Amino acid sequence: MFELVAALAVFVASHSLTNVGAVRRPAERVLGRRGFIAAYSLLSLLLLAWVIAAFAAAPVVVVWPQEPWMRLVPLLAMPLASVLVFAGLTAPNPFSIGPGGRGFDPARPGVLRLTRHPVLWGLGLWAGAHLLPNGEVAALLLFVPLLAMAAAGPALLDAKRRRLLGADWPRLAQRTGGGLACDWAALVREAGPVRLAGGLGLYALLLALHQPVIGITPLP
Repeated sequence: MFELVAALAVFVASHSLTNVGAVRRPAERVLGRRGFIAAYSLLSLLLLAWVIAAFAAAPVVVVWPQEPWMRLVPLLAMPLASVLVFAGLTAPNPFSIGPGGRGFDPARPGVLRLTRHPVLWGLGLWAGAHLLPNGEVAALLLFVPLLAMAAAGPALLDAKRRRLLGADWPRLAQRTGGGLACDWAALVREAGPVRLAGGLGLYALLLALHQPVIGITPLP
């Protein structure tokens, strides 16, 4: 369990440090903004691989037994989670995790009509959906902190972006973050079929890699 706790602590700390100006600004001066994002993305992938390896090696301590129907929850939730993550990582977004705000059209915000933080919503849905069928101490150590990060992240990022964007915030954010009451027809039209197909493709890839990487089949 110690390695899993250590891997998670380093993973969470690495994400927190990117919001510390005293750490991020010198790194961006040396690497450039794109270089910093590329280096940070590579570091995140390496740390995620460490977390997965530590999780697979952790001892099994059952908190509640798994029922067969519980395995359906992530299978049903992950297509939406995958679409949110893929769309969030490919759509212009001046508010949250993603490729940045360059090219963002406030009149056609796409998936941002639902939430300004689609990647965090997707990660939160992934973590929450995997909690139910994985009633083990190691799974709780993994998914509960990630779910908490995803839940707290939108409010923290909104507060930060409001300060940075200043007077531009109302103009840029006016059609975003509508939740389930958003204009779904406009969202689907603006997001486009490519992002939907890409998200479903990501889901299929995760499904195919689950047993080889995690060692457990996700199917009932």
